[in-house]
Order: sequence, then C-alpha cells, then structure tokens
Amino acid sequence: NTTATKHIVKCAKILDIPMIYISTDYVFDGTKDGEYTENDETNPINIYGESKLAGEKYVQEILDKYYIVRTSWVFNINGKNFIETMLRLSKANNQLSIVNDQIGSPTYTKDLSRLLVDMLETSKYGLYHATNEGYCSWYEFADTIFKLANINIDIKAINSNEYASRAKRPLNSKLSKDKLIEYGFKPLPHWEDALKDYLIRRRDLLI
Repeated sequence: NTTATKHIVKCAKILDIPMIYISTDYVFDGTKDGEYTENDETNPINIYGESKLAGEKYVQEILDKYYIVRTSWVFNINGKNFIETMLRLSKANNQLSIVNDQIGSPTYTKDLSRLLVDMLETSKYGLYHATNEGYCSWYEFADTIFKLANINIDIKAINSNEYASRAKRPLNSKLSKDKLIEYGFKPLPHWEDALKDYLIRRRDLLI
C-alpha cells in the first residue's frame, strides 16, 4: 500500500494530474463513541491500517491535487466479499456465528465509483470519508443478506473476542460524511438499497 502508492504519486506529480487514493476506516482505532471525521486523530491497530495511513501521508506530502477517500466494508459484484462468503457458508452450514460488536457501513463499489467520477470533475481536492448511508454490525449485515436472499439459516451473534482473527479490527468504523455533503457531493444510497441492487445484479449474472 505504500511502495506502489509512491510510484503512482511520482507519476501524478510529473504529469501534473490529480490522484485518487482509496483509504480505509482502519486508520482509526475504533474507540470513539460517535462518527469519525476527517479531522480526528488517526491510530491504526493493524498493519493494513498503518500501511494505508502511510500512503495517505505520502500523497499529502508530495501532491497538491489529490482526493483521499476513506471508505469501509467494501463489496463488489466481482471477486470475494462478505456477501459471497455468507452465501457460500449458508450452503454448508445450518448455523453461523457472526460478530455483532463491530459497527460500520457496507459500501458498494458501484456507488463509490460514481462518486469518484464526480470528484474528478471538480477541483475540490482533499481528504473525504465516503460510504453508503446507514450503519450496521456484521451480524445485522448477514441477517439482512439472508432475508433478502430468502435463505433460512440460524445465525448467532458473538463478540469480537469470540472470533478468531489474525488482525485486530476497530469496533467503531462509523465515518462521518458531513464534509462530503458540505462540499456538494451527492450522498451514496443506504447500504440496504445497495445490497438489494447487488443481489439483483448478481442474480441476473447467474441466469
């Protein structure tokens, strides 16, 4: 996340073109009670967060024309994501245990990419938070996935300390989008609407 970013930054500097750098909620430690703003102190608790923050700082140090966009819980119609993992696991299990104390915003790349295009059409450079609207836990996300997909499965809510994970993850990943709206950008749809769209597109691709 740092080395590759440095190469892209150098090219953007030479060509004098704006750069978009996608960052993450993982730059925060997740201990704040409310939403994180762009001005809140960063304190990553895992290597991924540290590397993304290092990339942010390098972009800001070298470039004047940049959009740093922090997002969270990203899912895309192609590739691996939480939705596909849940759908796959539901085929082989009658019960699943899902973390219920990590809160954030699932973010659909279809919606995020539209925002990035809108940004590039302006010169409103800077650091932004951008996710789909609304918040949920991973448990609530999974529950909604199964309901919308008409899958009958028993899911159990557990705490993060009951779930084996190699890397620590912030409990609070709520990112404030106030600056995004203040600067005239259109908010992304609610995450439930994004999920519905994802499942429809996914179904159409499988037909």
